[in-house]
Formats: sequence, C-alpha cells, structure tokens
Amino acid sequence: MQSKHPQAPPFDNELEIAAFLAKPQLARFCSHNPDGTIHAAPIYYLYENGEFLFGTQVLSRKVKNIQHDPQVTVLIDAYEPVLQAVLAYGEVVLDFEDVVEKRVRILERYFETPAQARAFVEMLARAWQTVIIRLRPVRMVTFDYSKPFSID
Repeated sequence: MQSKHPQAPPFDNELEIAAFLAKPQLARFCSHNPDGTIHAAPIYYLYENGEFLFGTQVLSRKVKNIQHDPQVTVLIDAYEPVLQAVLAYGEVVLDFEDVVEKRVRILERYFETPAQARAFVEMLARAWQTVIIRLRPVRMVTFDYSKPFSID
C-alpha cells in the first residue's frame, strides 16, 4: 500500500506513519467537482486502525462531490522542522452512525479540553446535519526530508 515519493525518502515503517499522523495537523481533503476541477479543503482528521475519519456537514461541497465520485486524495503535511507528508488515495464512504461521538474523538486532538471539543461538535450538530467521512487508503505515498537521500 505504501509508495515511495521520487524526490525524498519515505517514512521507514507503519509506526513512523502512525506517529506522524497522530499529530494534530490539518489535512487537505481533495475531491472532484462536477466540472472536473479539484476541490481542496482543510479539515481536521483522526487516523486510527489504518483509516482516516473526517467530520463535516452534509451540505458541504466535499459531501456533494463524494456523492458523484467517492475517489479522493488527502494530504497531511508538516514543514517544521523539515517537510514531511503523507498522501492518501482511496474511495470514501459516508457514515451517519454515532456521528457526534466520532466527531468529538476527531476534534479532541485540536481543542484544549474534551469539553470544548464536545461543545463545538454539538453546536455544529444543532445547526446542520453532520456526517463522518471514512477513508481506508488503497495507497499511501510518504516522504520525509529529515532523512538522508541520494541523487541517482
């Protein structure tokens, strides 16, 4: 499932990937607009058991695009102290089960306290119908410029 980025060494193993993805960074969620262009949106995520979870509103452009074409690309990157990234490719599914609790788990990583995360999630759920987007990548490309590489 993991591929090598041609310009830099990849993460060495699944443990390095999981450690990188455990950091509360933003993902860039890319889906296909009906006119063929790409819609890219920043989004919070949780990576667990080899799967990404994203929370959003049903009326979002992401969801509308997924309903046409469930193929997506997700980029999670960090540039401090050096550029590192994971690109995940695959087909997503919409999950309407236990959305509030799953979304709280996602957002707890980004808020100071779990109570703040829950309050925010519940406010969103009162205002809009919410959904979890699930991505089990079929391919992941990683790169880590902190590692030595050779020019061949």
